[in-house]
Parts: sequence; C-alpha cells; structure tokens
Amino acid sequence: MTSTLIWILVALVAIGLYLSWTAGRLDRLHARIDAARAALDAQLLRRASVAQELATSGVLDPAASIVLYEAAHAARQAEEEQREVAESELSQALRAIFGEPQQVEAVREAPGGEEAARELAQAVRRVPMARRFHNDSVRAARALRRHRKVRWFRLAGHAPFPMAFEMDDEPPVALADRATS
Repeated sequence: MTSTLIWILVALVAIGLYLSWTAGRLDRLHARIDAARAALDAQLLRRASVAQELATSGVLDPAASIVLYEAAHAARQAEEEQREVAESELSQALRAIFGEPQQVEAVREAPGGEEAARELAQAVRRVPMARRFHNDSVRAARALRRHRKVRWFRLAGHAPFPMAFEMDDEPPVALADRATS
C-alpha cells in the first residue's frame, strides 16, 4: 500500500513539474511575442517617420509628397484595429512613388537626399524582417496553446490569444535594390 502511494505521489510530482515547465515555456513565448511586437512597432514607426520626413523635405514632386505624407501620417495615427490597413497603404504609397529607379536617383541628387534614400531603404527592408519574427513567435505560441494539456489545465492563464500582424510589406523594387547596395 505504501509503495503504491509513493508511486502515485511521484507520478503527480512528475506531472506537476511537466505542467509547470510547459506553463513557463508558454510564458517565455508570450514574452518573446511582446518583445517582437515592440520591435515591429519601432520599425513601423521608423519607416513612417522617415517617409514623413522625406515627404516634407521638398525633394519629391508635390503630388508624391502629399500622397506619401498622408499615408505616413495615417500609419502613425492609426488605431490598433486599423493599423494593419494603414501600414499596408503606406507600403502601397511607397511602391507607387519609388517604383522607378529614376525617382530614387532624383531624391539622391537633392541636398541631403543620399542620406534620406539610404535611411528609407533600410527602414523598408527592416519592416518585413520584424514582422516575420513577430509572426513566427505568434505561430509558436499558437501551436503550444492548441495542445489539450494547455487548454485543460488553463496554462495560458488570462493571456489573450496571440494574433499575427498581417500587412502588405513588400518594399518598392528601386528601394529594395538600394538597400542591398
């Protein structure tokens, strides 16, 4: 009888340790999502800021300046529910304005334009990487949260279900080429 109770106690302790380890892993994944989201937000803000700065610098033609400024301003001011749409619209505006290498060259030739073109190229290159890292973290947490043991024992606590950030982040061809050179 005593040995049976000891084995039951050992099994319960082992199960408890396993569940505790799983809860800790899930907590680390949620922390990683938070860090990745902060990095993504920083990159999106940097891209919108650089675009807004470029739009007000006077190196673009007036129509392109207005389109770029409005898209960047909307991306910076968007509420969380509309953020993905606003960021996608900024990507589309950047592709429309910097789709041709001639526009990038015109910016480079303006005073301070070389620095602005380089900074914008870096910003549009970093956004997809940050978004991919965030979405990979979300995917890992979702996979773990789908397991029965996590649901049955409520190991996720009250943490919200992680959501991926879906947006159009394709960089303009002329800027993407510029970022690699």
